Amino acid sequence: MRHNKKINHLGRQSSHRKAMMANMATSLIIHKRIKTTLAKAKALRTYVEPLITKSKEDTTHQRRMVFSYLKNKEAVTELFREIAPKIADRPGGYTRILKLGFRQGDAAEMCFIELVDFNETYTSDTKAAATKKPRTRRAGGVAKPAAERPAAKPADTAAEQAPVAEAKEAKPAKAAKAKAEAVAVEAPPVAEEPVAEAAAVEAPVEEPKAE
Repeated sequence: MRHNKKINHLGRQSSHRKAMMANMATSLIIHKRIKTTLAKAKALRTYVEPLITKSKEDTTHQRRMVFSYLKNKEAVTELFREIAPKIADRPGGYTRILKLGFRQGDAAEMCFIELVDFNETYTSDTKAAATKKPRTRRAGGVAKPAAERPAAKPADTAAEQAPVAEAKEAKPAKAAKAKAEAVAVEAPPVAEEPVAEAAAVEAPVEEPKAE
């Protein structure tokens, strides 16, 4: 009886199964995503994740330990150079399984297995959700700092500045007009000299002499 035996042998002998797991792990490390059956993906996850954990410590000993499983120098180099820095802060759970449905022919359940930190769609959505702040419906919220306020549009700014400029131009004109009126009021009227009238009064009219 197979009580408490959780390892899925996948219908293969031990040597065949180890070689297949090493090949699949190498493909996953190099390509970051592979398509396989769900049973193989679950078996691969338990095989490859301890190797990824070993890559967090970049020493000769750890490289030799990983190489004893993968038997591929390119995969070991890729794991320690490219993958290890990205998963350095992740405490396990380095892979993700995405189910694809059933294969036509034998109806085997298919899936993608991929490295979590190398899927740009999921990682970009996660970063956007992390940066997005919760919104509130209350009117009396805290005012946003000047750095977070949206910048005014150029058209709106120009429209707002136009009346201000007109008002500034109108002020000097009004001041000049008021000054001119004040000068006109303060200046006394100039008396006209009755020169022509005095000449007319003093000059007698000559009468024509009779011949």
